[in-house]
Amino acid sequence: MKTHRGAAKRFKKSGSGKLQRNHAFHSHILTKKRPGRKAALASETEVSKANRKTVKKMVPYL
Repeated sequence: MKTHRGAAKRFKKSGSGKLQRNHAFHSHILTKKRPGRKAALASETEVSKANRKTVKKMVPYL
């Protein structure tokens, strides 16, 4: 089964086995965003339960 190369670059697995992703809205137009919001967007978050199955299908060997 082939890996979706775009998805492979966007997701990773944490040490405990959870799927991690980056937040959107943190690449440009940052001047109007408050520091706390930018810090929150810079961190990684867990992939939602609704999307886990799709991500696992796209990146089967993750």
